[in-house]
Amino acid sequence: MSSPLPTTIDTEHPAVATHGLHKYYRRNRALERLDLTVPAGAVYLLVGPNGSGKTTTMKILLDLARADEGSTTVFGLSPISDGPLVRAQIGYVPEGRIPGYEWMRIDHLLTHHAVYYPSWDEEYARSLIAALEIDLKKKFQKLSKGEARRVQLVMALAHRPPLLLLDEPMDGLDPVVRDRVIEILATHLAETPTTVLASTHHIQELEKLADHLGVIREGILLAQSDTTTLHTRLKRYRIEASSDWTAPESLAAAIVRRNGSGPELALDIWGEEAAVTADLAGSGSTVRQVAALNLEETAISLLSEPETVS
Repeated sequence: MSSPLPTTIDTEHPAVATHGLHKYYRRNRALERLDLTVPAGAVYLLVGPNGSGKTTTMKILLDLARADEGSTTVFGLSPISDGPLVRAQIGYVPEGRIPGYEWMRIDHLLTHHAVYYPSWDEEYARSLIAALEIDLKKKFQKLSKGEARRVQLVMALAHRPPLLLLDEPMDGLDPVVRDRVIEILATHLAETPTTVLASTHHIQELEKLADHLGVIREGILLAQSDTTTLHTRLKRYRIEASSDWTAPESLAAAIVRRNGSGPELALDIWGEEAAVTADLAGSGSTVRQVAALNLEETAISLLSEPETVS
């Protein structure tokens, strides 16, 4: 029985669309049949374990890596044939440091970077530098992980690109700075028409900005949807049931995650609440509570290993 989880997003104006992406590094699978859709203007969180294909996806969008099969468009353009035009519209925060520029002082690095972007907003850059408390006289190689991440955020935001690719943007930042970055991003989105594709382990902090979620494991996109649908359709049902209780056939494919054993169970189930409650009651269990999940709980549930329901 196939999973009811949504894996497609219908939109007339995708900022990012991939179709059947395959990518292997020798014998190691990075991506398999990846059909990712990021609607224009969305803030899309792509979450998954380390090594699940998130960084590879972003590199393909930038033509820093090539897929073995499949196609990719960014604002209707191909990163392969229209690479410079695509990259000119992207602000990128990479997972790691910037190779080749470690020796540069931060002020020189930002000046060098700005040359490549005619839309670079110098006044905005100065305000970001002040807000993130960046020491322009330091060399990039002398920066801590968090300090380097702040510089990368300025480099990504200051030319106000229509697409932001943020690969673990909170990595290395302390809680105070993470909160400040959320405020900066919220203000940026309010002032500048922007689509965001972000990979993060800090789901809870970015939840207030996100309106779409994709979950990926071992290179396979398990689900993608707008957050309103996720909050409405995936819920946690706490039930009482006998020790030999089995889920009804109607819910076998819809149970995403199962915790506990009789007489008390917590089931994360995809479906319409009234119908799910009726099916559970009809199976001889008693539904004690139904609760919506926050985005982090949703991601954890969707990334759990598939349940085997007898």
